[in-house]
Amino acid sequence: MDTITAEQIGRKIIRLLDSIVNFAVLAVLLLLIAFAGYAIWDSGQVYQAADAAQYAVYKPTEEDSISFGELRTLNPEVFAWLTVYGTHIDYPVTQGRDNAKYVNTDVSGNYSLSGTIFLDYRNGGRFQDFNSILYGHHMEKNAMFGELASFAEKAFFDEHPYGNLFYDGENHGLMFFAFFKTDAYDAATFTPHVEGEEAQREYLQSLLDKAIHTRDAGVTEDSRILLLTTCATDATNGRDILVAKITDERYSDTFSLNDTNDTGIQVSADRQEGIWQIIPLWAKITVPALVLFLLLVMVLYHIRRKEE
Repeated sequence: MDTITAEQIGRKIIRLLDSIVNFAVLAVLLLLIAFAGYAIWDSGQVYQAADAAQYAVYKPTEEDSISFGELRTLNPEVFAWLTVYGTHIDYPVTQGRDNAKYVNTDVSGNYSLSGTIFLDYRNGGRFQDFNSILYGHHMEKNAMFGELASFAEKAFFDEHPYGNLFYDGENHGLMFFAFFKTDAYDAATFTPHVEGEEAQREYLQSLLDKAIHTRDAGVTEDSRILLLTTCATDATNGRDILVAKITDERYSDTFSLNDTNDTGIQVSADRQEGIWQIIPLWAKITVPALVLFLLLVMVLYHIRRKEE
């Protein structure tokens, strides 16, 4: 009968420990790959939920507003549609009982980190107040109100003066006359439904005093103005605000003539960047994860061969 020496026992223990370590390393790496894959998938879901293109079927047009009515049937708190010409801002607008609901709720009423464009709950729902305030997340890839930051550039502000606001079954023009930066604690700016001619004049002047860029839109205390606000990325608690005059005059969207696909739906610039944009999300996750897994298996295999 063979006698197992202490040296052999030691080697077996070392091999066992080595196998355990290899398994643990492999398990940890696989978990990291799985977590990274989930993060990519989750991020993709967030931006997919925020993509304006998915709402295009509901957008009211000259020929048909039935689709918008269908959206309102899904969610009666949808009441308007905002378009900023020459940008990706082309979304339905909601209004909740408070300003918290639509921060993390989509237009269908489902939980979503991208939220929804929404009107301050203190405003009247027909944009009849002197000043109304719309809120939206600042997201990458120009989703939601992410593109408001572009108005900080004078050339961009000068080239994008108009938009459209659909409500009560009619289109209304938007003329953007000011852009400025402030912080979340600017209570004076974030006070909707300012009443009284003197208070309205003071409010309007305070906006113009803060403005980085302006244009003459003939705004007075008799006008109706709309503030589009989102978080700024260049300052803690910062806010980017684009201000428009709501008019009965409608403005032509000259950008849509040069930036549409065959269906007439605006094509996002991100979708024109190359083949990476058309690769399915599952492939973006699965292929790199599989390659990393195979590399890990090969490395561990060669390590064990050398030890033997």
